[in-house]
Amino acid sequence: MAEAAAELLERAARRDAALEELRALRVALQAVPPAALRARLGEHHLGALFGLLAVNDREQVSTCVSILERLLQALDPLYVIQNLREELQKGLVHPDDSVKILTMAQVGRIVEDSAAVTEILHNPELLQQIINCIGGEKIAVAKEVNVAFDRNVINSIFNLCRVNQHHKVYLPVAVNYYNVFTLIVEISSVSAESLNYCASSGLIPELIGELTGEDVLVRATCIEMVTSLAHTPQGRQYLAQQGVIDKISNIILGAETDPFSSFYLPGFVKFFGNLAVVDSPQQICERYPVFMEKVFEMAESQDPTMIGVAVDTLGILGSNVEGKQVLQKARSRFQNLLSKIGHQAKNAPTELRLRCLDAISSLLYLPPEQQTEDLLRMTESWFTSLSSQPLELFRSISTQPFPDLHCGALRVFTAIANQPWAQKLMLSSPGFVEYVVDRSVEPDKASKDAKYELVKALVNSKTIAEIFGNQYYLRLRAYLQEGPYYVKAVSTTAVEGAE
Repeated sequence: MAEAAAELLERAARRDAALEELRALRVALQAVPPAALRARLGEHHLGALFGLLAVNDREQVSTCVSILERLLQALDPLYVIQNLREELQKGLVHPDDSVKILTMAQVGRIVEDSAAVTEILHNPELLQQIINCIGGEKIAVAKEVNVAFDRNVINSIFNLCRVNQHHKVYLPVAVNYYNVFTLIVEISSVSAESLNYCASSGLIPELIGELTGEDVLVRATCIEMVTSLAHTPQGRQYLAQQGVIDKISNIILGAETDPFSSFYLPGFVKFFGNLAVVDSPQQICERYPVFMEKVFEMAESQDPTMIGVAVDTLGILGSNVEGKQVLQKARSRFQNLLSKIGHQAKNAPTELRLRCLDAISSLLYLPPEQQTEDLLRMTESWFTSLSSQPLELFRSISTQPFPDLHCGALRVFTAIANQPWAQKLMLSSPGFVEYVVDRSVEPDKASKDAKYELVKALVNSKTIAEIFGNQYYLRLRAYLQEGPYYVKAVSTTAVEGAE
């Protein structure tokens, strides 16, 4: 290395180089062969130069980026990832685009090196930062300078993450299709541009193609990924344009003749449930009637797994008013199904009971601004369909010594607490209001929090004072003001001579 460049580099390593000296170093390095750079370059030089990037001086940052570009080209990619990992991670989140581009250029070199790329795969945090940069808003900046964000770079990551079915080679971070497709969906969900990239590169089409593959376990995994993709507007638009939603509907339709459908059918039903909520419940259910029919069939079956998925889906679908109205159109069939859900909430294994309680809470809740007479009659009729004595059913569950069930029942009461018909029912039930304000029945923090949410829902209702009366209303207000963990102080009087 030329002596002038060496001296300037040492000054930079001590972080006392002036901007003029950094400019001179940039020029000097252009005349030094790569082999000479490798021979005299130390880790402390690079660390110091990366440190000089942490300033609010655009010219200094630009100069240091040019110097690092030259120096890093002389180093083996494996050395870069092993010794400069922290610097790379900082570079990926640097506010200056030129630093991100510099860093991603090094990522590109590392990914294309078979020995170095495994270091990235061993570091999920770094891999996540790379994904964020690939899908970030400034992706166009990197593409314009023709460094980093190269399609081959990303494809190399995916190729190395895939399971090699023939040789049974499993890499540490991505050991199966789930990990691979998670990466694809994460990139696709960041922006419309990143989705277009993954689609045009064949990554998303490959994911979708697995939905009809022979491996039912892979199919079950892929539907989870496609469901995640549908959470973004650009993802839903892409799936609709490619006919994927129709394809999933047809698979559900043909599931009756597939002996292995139980492996993937729950995921396909969940897909439509989530799609209905983020899109339009009415449109989805009308366009894909097989979805609702399958949900009802699963809920009416004797298979606890299928019942659980159906209950979850009904809870998701009924979480907004449009979805509730769709369910109401099923009339007697849905009323009968509610009776079964109420029975399961009381008698099923604990996990299914909890899922039923959560679904019931979702189905029965009505925001105050949506409490029309028709909708209030509907939720009241749904509540009465759950059991011959539904209030007592949930009260009995809330008194059981199982915190999860206890809180689940309290959430049901909270869901209906702001509806006048429910308040009248609570008031007419002997001892119910006393139970609500009784703090002694809440054994743990979760239960105290759940009871407090019930009290808050009651107090914040516009009709509570009129229906409950002033005495009970004031007791509830006092409970709310005291907070969920209030303990009444007990005074004691000392008696002279007592031991």
